[in-house]
Order: sequence, then structure tokens, then C-alpha cells
Amino acid sequence: MRVKVACVGGGPAGLYLSILLKRQDPSHDITVHERNPAGSTYGWGVTYWGGLLDLLRRHDPESARAVETNSVRWSEGVAHIGDRTARQRGDEGFGIGRRTLLEILASRAESLGVLVKFDHEIAGDDPPDADLVVAGDGVRSALRDAHADHFGTEVTAGRNRYLWLGTTKVFDAFTFAFVETAHGWIWCYAYRYGDDGSTCVVECSPSTWEGLGLDRASEGDGLALLEKLFAGVLDGHPLIGRGRDGDPAQWLTFRTLTNRTWSRNNLVLIGDAAHTTHYSIGAGTTLALEDAMALAAVLRGAPHLAPALARYERQRKEALLPVQSAARYSAQWYENLPRYVGLPPQQMFALLGQRHSPLLPHIPPQLYYRLDRTAEHLAPLRDLKRWLGPRVARTLSR
Repeated sequence: MRVKVACVGGGPAGLYLSILLKRQDPSHDITVHERNPAGSTYGWGVTYWGGLLDLLRRHDPESARAVETNSVRWSEGVAHIGDRTARQRGDEGFGIGRRTLLEILASRAESLGVLVKFDHEIAGDDPPDADLVVAGDGVRSALRDAHADHFGTEVTAGRNRYLWLGTTKVFDAFTFAFVETAHGWIWCYAYRYGDDGSTCVVECSPSTWEGLGLDRASEGDGLALLEKLFAGVLDGHPLIGRGRDGDPAQWLTFRTLTNRTWSRNNLVLIGDAAHTTHYSIGAGTTLALEDAMALAAVLRGAPHLAPALARYERQRKEALLPVQSAARYSAQWYENLPRYVGLPPQQMFALLGQRHSPLLPHIPPQLYYRLDRTAEHLAPLRDLKRWLGPRVARTLSR
């Protein structure tokens, strides 16, 4: 049955959903409405893990090949903690430029017959005329906010300040750098997304942000100070605050967003319009694409829209529970950095990798480290840890 679909927002979720729906039935009339001009987007690079590539190959091999071809890989992490350094092997990770990813998905969608309208903003109180309207317009979704009471939208602001930057330094590993200042610790996470650049996310507590004068510094002065603080890992490369769109980078607090329900009549939420998870676990793009996969699956051959949208919401909310828990504890780990930063480098780096654990905040760090090392060699303890962790997370989240 031919269906008219309007995807509002040309991010990964909306574009990939349009691809999947067209592959399911080429007769569908699908339009993606993107408020920004073509080639204009925020951000630098995004990260993902190998499991996402497997899913992409299963759902659309052609776009999967393009994504893989344009991605870079790493399998090692390095942490610089003051003048100390720790390095360890890890799971293989991938980076790709956000602009490159969107260009791949938009091109693939158009090749299948999707109409992609750039520079076309949709007002929240004037949705497109379609059988299904998909709100993929981000954390500040106008379509969702027009009915915020219905969706039960809740936003919780994190404590730390962060700044999303680019740099011409091409890192060979996923890199952390923790720098102590007279006003407290400031740190960055950096990863390459191509052969000519990397993403560099800077974070610190509010007191450090204010103490360093970053709350009142001009963009140029702020970047100059950060380049000086992180000179040890930047190797003379600049930090870049402006993308091709020309907008300056802004210090923000992360907003964790949830919704009580994800649909209203023929309107459904997807990606950041439906949920957000803290950037420190690097899952935002993956979750958006998985939303698109799940929504396309429940719509395939569905005789009625409402039950399909309800099934999509149930499936995704259940799948999100462990990810949201991991993101919450990851953010808290950084907010409580002084608890860990004095440990020997290898121990701190190990607990950095364990920051998603609901047990870690309740056990002295060095004791947790020793127990974790022991558990990895004793199957009963390892199984107990895996059994106990989720139960503690559920109890503490009530």
C-alpha cells in the first residue's frame, strides 16, 4: 500500500528511515525536510562500533559499504593524566565525519527516489500533510515541543560544562587528556574521523570553567587558552571552534531528554527528539540509526498505524534501558573525577573503561579495581558481577 511519509529533520535517523522505507516499498511517497542548506551541519566527527556496521550491512548493504569506506578505525586508547600516560588495547572503534555521513545517507536516499528538501524549515504547529510524520528534528524538536504535555517531555541538565571542537591533529588512538589547573581539572576526549582532522570534546566542572575565565572569554581567547592547556597532545595543532556553517562553538551542559510517550496520532518521535544519552558513551548516532531500523520494521506491512507505533516505542524503550543506565553512570564518573584521578595511571584508565558500572560509585576505587581484575580470571565472580550490576542499576534508578 502506497504511504505518504514526511521525515522532518535530515539527520541520520530521518535519512536512514527514508532509505529503509523506500527499499521496503518503492511506491512510498517520502520527503525529508531539512531546515539547513545542503552541506551545512554542526559537529565534526561521530563514533560507532563494529556491531553497527553489521546492522547496516543487513538493512542496506550499499550505504553500509559507503559508510565503512569513509570511516577510520582504531583499537587502542591512551590517557594522559598530568605528566603520566597509560595505554591499553580495546574494542575496535570507528570514526566518520558527520558531514560525510549525512552526505552518504542523503545521496543514497535520493538515488532511491526520496525527495530531500534542504533549507526547508517546518514549524511545530504546522506539520506536513502526510500519512506519517516523523519528528527527527533533534533535541529541540519543534514538532515535539508543540505537544510537550502529550509527550511528557522531561529534560535534565548535567552539571559539567563541555565544548565540541575540531582540530587538525590526527590522533592515532582514542585519546583522553586530563590537565590539572589552579582551579581544578579540565579534560578532553579526542578521536580522528578522517585523514585530515579529529573531534576534540573539552569538559570541566562549573567551578573550573569559571575559575579559568572560560565563562567570559571571547571565542579566540578561550581557544587560545585551551590550546595552551592541551599543548601536550595537540602537538602545535589548533583547536577549531567554527565549522563550515560559521557558527561558533558554545559551552553547554548536556541535556538528558526523555519522553513518556513517543507518538501522537500520525506523529512519531525518532533519534534525539525521542531520547538523548550522554556524549561520553558515543552512542547517539548508533541509537538514531537503530530507531530508524526498528520503526521501518514495525511499519512493514502493518495494516494500522497506532499499534505499529506503540510496538516501536515498546521495543526501543526496552533496548534503551541499559544504554541510558551506562550513559548516566558515565556522566557521573566525570562529574566525580577527583575520586579517581589520583590513582596510578593504569588503574585510573581501567576504571575509566568501567565508568558505566552501577557498582563503581559505591565501592572504593582501588578495591573495585582489585575485585575487577580478580573477577576477570574467576568465572563465578565475573558472572556475579554481570548479574549484580543491572539489578543495582534498576534499584538505584527507581
